[in-house]
Amino acid sequence: MATSVSPTTARGGSRDRMPARSASAWAFLLLRSAFTVAPILFGIDKFTNLLTDWTQYLAPWIDAIVPGDAQFAMWGIGIVEIAAGLLVAVLPRWGGLVVAAWLLGIIVNLLTLPGYFDVALRDVGLLAGALALALLARDHDRRVRTAA
Repeated sequence: MATSVSPTTARGGSRDRMPARSASAWAFLLLRSAFTVAPILFGIDKFTNLLTDWTQYLAPWIDAIVPGDAQFAMWGIGIVEIAAGLLVAVLPRWGGLVVAAWLLGIIVNLLTLPGYFDVALRDVGLLAGALALALLARDHDRRVRTAA
């Protein structure tokens, strides 16, 4: 009589007890984590300018229509970015769409600011990632699955 041996983990437990994650579940977790942490950290940095002087990325036409100076505008932008990161953490489907819309605004701003086309192109890739997060959330966010 043949006996079957269950594969074990490094700790000696059975793999059968650990839920397996699909590649798309891992992609969702990765994107959700990145689009939660990055906007919050960059939003906080708008108040400290430790990473860079963020005012250099603000197109003059936007600076002209927002109240206050460019640094005041960056504080407002920082608040929006922190809120967007928190929204991704709580409601990734909607947060991904908000971050995508926010990135579209950043892209428009950068395309009207000479010398930052490379950064705008990078943000196009980030926008695609935010949209992918929103799509993956339809399948992997527990709140979406239980409501359906």
